[in-house]
Amino acid sequence: MRTELDRAVGTPSQQALTAVPRELAERMRPHLGQMVRDMIVEIQRAVPAYRQPLEGKFGEMLIGGVQTAIEECYDTIGTSPALRPDWLQFFRYSGKVEFLEGRTMDALQTAVRIGGRVAWRHLSTAGRALGIEPDTLFAAADAIFAYVDELSAVAVEGYTEAQARAGGALERRRQQLLKMILAKPQAPRESIAELAVATDWELPDQLAVIALEYRDDQHQLPATALGPQVLVDLESAEPCLVVAAPDTHLPRLAGELRGRRAAIGPISPLSDARHSMRCARTALTLVQRGALPQQPITWCRDHLSTLLLLSDEFLAAQLVRRALAPFAELTEKQRDRLTATLHVWLGTSGSINEIASKLDIHPQTVRYRIAQLTELLGDRLNNPAERLNLEIALRARQLIDPR
Repeated sequence: MRTELDRAVGTPSQQALTAVPRELAERMRPHLGQMVRDMIVEIQRAVPAYRQPLEGKFGEMLIGGVQTAIEECYDTIGTSPALRPDWLQFFRYSGKVEFLEGRTMDALQTAVRIGGRVAWRHLSTAGRALGIEPDTLFAAADAIFAYVDELSAVAVEGYTEAQARAGGALERRRQQLLKMILAKPQAPRESIAELAVATDWELPDQLAVIALEYRDDQHQLPATALGPQVLVDLESAEPCLVVAAPDTHLPRLAGELRGRRAAIGPISPLSDARHSMRCARTALTLVQRGALPQQPITWCRDHLSTLLLLSDEFLAAQLVRRALAPFAELTEKQRDRLTATLHVWLGTSGSINEIASKLDIHPQTVRYRIAQLTELLGDRLNNPAERLNLEIALRARQLIDPR
């Protein structure tokens, strides 16, 4: 990008225009009005985005832009190469308006190029009629097309500047929307819906929260690469995404994670988004601890019983301590053998041979261990509620301390 100082000392277009005889500008000036009208007609014909009535701000900017471009061009012919600051400011502002009005950069650049072609057509036709030397016309052609390039560059600067500012503002508002959805308590639905409209985010009836593993380079995950329907928070210590259809976004997400683990919370109503986030965050923690399989992406829906069991680890630990208290006085080796046998016994029909097969031990060893368990636990083995407590405690202990 050229600086104002660069432009002040002359650009290729200004230097080319300076080399054209001043007489050409004076002799062409009576034709400028028709040139402006023809340019506007050609631009509207060739660029769909400009096919609208020349009214209001649109008409003011299009007509004013064409007139200013032509006047600046002809005023510069045969004079000083320095660009006027107001000229730079006007066309940079025009580029900003193009973005804010929703037109593309392609439309802007096409309009500028068409203007250059129309200017050359007028110049060559009128120049020949006025008897202007061919060498002078060729020099003017070079100057016009260099000028078009310069004008386009200035307008594009304004366009990209507005685009960058809007992109940053939009991203901040989308982060605000995500925080409103996940807040405790959640913001009123009306407020969420209003901000969703303002950020062009289609408010879903159901959604899921994806918890991302924190990494120092997490800001390198490009929000835009995930698509406009994904809300992204990469700023907090617990980064996450909010999506309406995780299955749809999973292929793209997997490609952008770059080794970062993620957990996808249950799909839930908008009002329960925070619960989806909590489940996803718990699942990710369990993966990191080894209580869940080490996978790049973990779906909470595949581990609901585990998540339920460890939704309150304090209570789970209390149950483990109470239910397995009879094993406390045993050695670690004895405790591991008996609890493994108990776990299989509670989960089978009680067949000695089946238990022996699952544990890969002799049936007589199973009988011996069951006798020990009966001595330790007594009537609890015949009580359905106590058997359930034992099953839950054994599974919880395995998850809390996955040795």
